[in-house]
Amino acid sequence: MISQRAERFEEMRPELVRHAYRMLGEYGEAEDVAQDAYLRWNAAFDAVKVQDEHALARTIVTRLCLDRLRSARAKREVYFGPWLPEPVISERNDDPEAAATLADDISFALMLALERLAPLERAAFLLHDVLEVPFAEVAQTLGRAEAAVRKLATRAREHVRDAGRHSRTDPKELLRVRDAFLAAIQNDDPAALEQLLTEDIVFTSDGGGKVPAATGPVIGRERVTKFLWGLKESQGWRSVVRIDLVMLNGMPGILTFNAAGVQDAAALEIVDGRIAAMYVVRNPEKLRAVTKTSG
Repeated sequence: MISQRAERFEEMRPELVRHAYRMLGEYGEAEDVAQDAYLRWNAAFDAVKVQDEHALARTIVTRLCLDRLRSARAKREVYFGPWLPEPVISERNDDPEAAATLADDISFALMLALERLAPLERAAFLLHDVLEVPFAEVAQTLGRAEAAVRKLATRAREHVRDAGRHSRTDPKELLRVRDAFLAAIQNDDPAALEQLLTEDIVFTSDGGGKVPAATGPVIGRERVTKFLWGLKESQGWRSVVRIDLVMLNGMPGILTFNAAGVQDAAALEIVDGRIAAMYVVRNPEKLRAVTKTSG
C-alpha cells in the first residue's frame, strides 16, 4: 500500500521531472533524478522537521542535477557533432494550444540556450524566472548569497533572452505548415518545400557519432532544401515504414520509423508561417523516451 507521503511526492513528480529535464536536457536522466530525489526526500522526514516539503523536493532535485551537470559538461565537450536535448512528446498531441504553452518552457531553442549557461546560472534562472521561486529560497538552494544569486540569474537572462518565446502563430497554422512540409517531401516538390522555409533557416541534427548526421548546422533556404532532398534520396528515407505526426517539446514534430523502431525525431520551429529552424535527433540513445511514448 502506497503511503500518504509517497502519494504526495507522486503529485509533485511531473513538475520535478520537468525541472530536472530543463536542467539536464535528457528525459531519462530527469526521471532517474526524480526517483533518487524521492528516496532522499523521504529520508529527510526522519532527520529534520520539514516545513515545506515541496521546496525540499525542489532543492534536492536541483542539487542532484547540478552534480550530474558537472560530469555531463565534460562529456559534451567531446560529443561528436551538434548536441541536441532528448526530445519529449507532448502529452496532449491533439491540443496544439497547450503544446504551444509547453514550448515556452522546453523548446529546443530554450534548451540549447540553457546548455550554454554555467550550471549555477542555469539553476538560478530556472528556479527564479521559470518556477518563480523567491531569490531568498534560490540562494538557500544553491548555497550562495542572495546578491550573488541575483547576478547569476541576470547573466543567464541576458544569454537566454528570447530563446524561450515560442512563435505566437495560430496553433492550427503551425500544424498546417508541418503537414505542408511533409507533403512537399512526399510529393517530390522541392519548390513547395523551399517556399515553406525562411531565408535564414537553420537545420541541426544530432547523431552523436552513432548514426549518420550533419556534422554542423546547415544554414540558409537553398542549402537546407538541397540537404533535405539529399536525405530524401538516401537509403535512410527509403527504409521508412511509418510516420507519426506529433508535438515534440511543444513544437510541431515528425517521427519516422524504420523496421527497428524510431529512426528520427524532427521538431519544427515555425515563425510567421514558415519554418525557421529544424531540430532532428537521430542518436538512438536519445530516442528512448519518444519510443516509449509512441509505442
